[in-house]
Amino acid sequence: MDDYFVAGRRAPTLLIVGTLVASFLSTNAFLAETGFAYDGYAFLMLALVAVNTSGYVVGALFFGRFVRRSQSLTIPEFFAKRLDSRAIQVLAGVTTVIGLTAYLLAVTQGGSILISDVAGIPYGAALILMWVGYMAFTLYSGSRGVVLTDTIMFLLFTIVSIMALPYLFGEGGSWGATLEALATQEDKPGIIAWHGLTGEGAYWESGSDALIWALVLGASWSLVLAVSPWQTSRYLMARSEHVVVRSACISGLVLAVLYIALMFGGAAINLANSQIAPSERVMIWAGMNMMPAFLGTLLISGIMAAALSSCSTFLSLVGFSVSNDILKISRKDEARSLRFSRIVMFMTAAVSLFLAYFQPPAVMWITYFAGTLFASSWGPVAFLCIWSRRLTAPAAFVGMSVGFVVNIAAKLMDNAGVVSLPVYLDPFILGFCSNLICLLLVSRFTRVSDKALAYFASLHHTPEEEFNPREVKKTLVWPLVVMVSGVALAGLLVIAYAIPYTRAVGEEFSIMSGPGLLSLGYGASVFCVGLLAYWQVKRIYTRQGSTEADSAQQPSEAR
Repeated sequence: MDDYFVAGRRAPTLLIVGTLVASFLSTNAFLAETGFAYDGYAFLMLALVAVNTSGYVVGALFFGRFVRRSQSLTIPEFFAKRLDSRAIQVLAGVTTVIGLTAYLLAVTQGGSILISDVAGIPYGAALILMWVGYMAFTLYSGSRGVVLTDTIMFLLFTIVSIMALPYLFGEGGSWGATLEALATQEDKPGIIAWHGLTGEGAYWESGSDALIWALVLGASWSLVLAVSPWQTSRYLMARSEHVVVRSACISGLVLAVLYIALMFGGAAINLANSQIAPSERVMIWAGMNMMPAFLGTLLISGIMAAALSSCSTFLSLVGFSVSNDILKISRKDEARSLRFSRIVMFMTAAVSLFLAYFQPPAVMWITYFAGTLFASSWGPVAFLCIWSRRLTAPAAFVGMSVGFVVNIAAKLMDNAGVVSLPVYLDPFILGFCSNLICLLLVSRFTRVSDKALAYFASLHHTPEEEFNPREVKKTLVWPLVVMVSGVALAGLLVIAYAIPYTRAVGEEFSIMSGPGLLSLGYGASVFCVGLLAYWQVKRIYTRQGSTEADSAQQPSEAR
């Protein structure tokens, strides 16, 4: 069971990084978000990414390492242990199944669009090929196979994405010429402005509305990276807590670098063809028309790899949640448990195939909707599980339920035109705040069980093997790498984007301008999470720091 569910809890840093990034960077990044950049919102996406990548380090330090300490098979099982409640495990399992089935639907559609375009076959036939592809190896191998294939796919699409960038920029002749051409393009004026296209016919009326949307969604997705089941469940496979922290630092940095390449590349495709529709197909078109055949083949294979890796992760987690969290099959007969998990996975895959066929493709918006469900329902519960003695099982159950329902209800009413929510009242915010209010109120009138208190105390006891000075020294290297990279990224964006862009539009460059602040802010966010990781590793895993932290921790825990 440990092999099938959590890869035997022996995965090294490379495999955890591979599965974290691969399960996050699905067709949403390579098709939908790159299409969003092509539509005119490349640098608005970077504002979003600057916020959301912090979720890796924050989640690993303040939630993920404790999850690994619990030795659970799934995240809902962790909630059950921490709160001494079978009901919260079932509820978390149900939200996992609903949210990840929706996410699986979006990624399946994205992969099917890719196959259909490249092979020239009907969408329905491509859907079946995609479905058979990810279902077969996931059912057979479980998490051990998923983690290995995720890492191979991660290496493929990361390397190829970087290699493809010069060809995407080749239409302009040079970097500077390309930026100038994009900055002055008449078809999509403002395509590489910090706020993207605004005004009539655009998604947002003003730059401030666009920025608020990016920051709200960035905060939401930082919580997704910090607590969602398809991200934090990867830490259950880690060999040690040091692997958890290292992999979080590396994964956040990889995303920060890769998104710069993807967003610049997506915008630059406009110089070769500004009429691609729907925009989700732009990277496929570029691979088939703007690159040498071999590199284009690798790029399209990389996108397919990203799709397959995410599908395999979502499918396995849904199967694990149904068998381990909702129905709670006995572990005494492991062969029966594994067989049942595979049956559940097959049924889930069949449902996703049915839905994907009849639901019109909307990869980006389905993904954003499914992801934010976990931010509003799991976010407050996850962190308070670790950092509050007073959180009770009834409070967690009510809060998680309310956050989940409010998010869905608000989104449905907004889409149906019943209400028109401003950007600062995103369904994620409404769900998150409702969840937190319920947690605080219900905890006042309910009591924490003695078993839950004892488990809370045990979670805050750092295992002796984590104090190994050699491991601590190796872990501290990565926060330093992240900090140096943050400074380098800020300088690169100022020199390669902010200064040439302001000159191209006939303005005088100022570091306090929109492009200047975006460039500095992007690098500063990377630097700050590196600094946080360095401070926390020194505080937690060195003998002197740990002693001081333990003595300082008790009053805050009591509160």
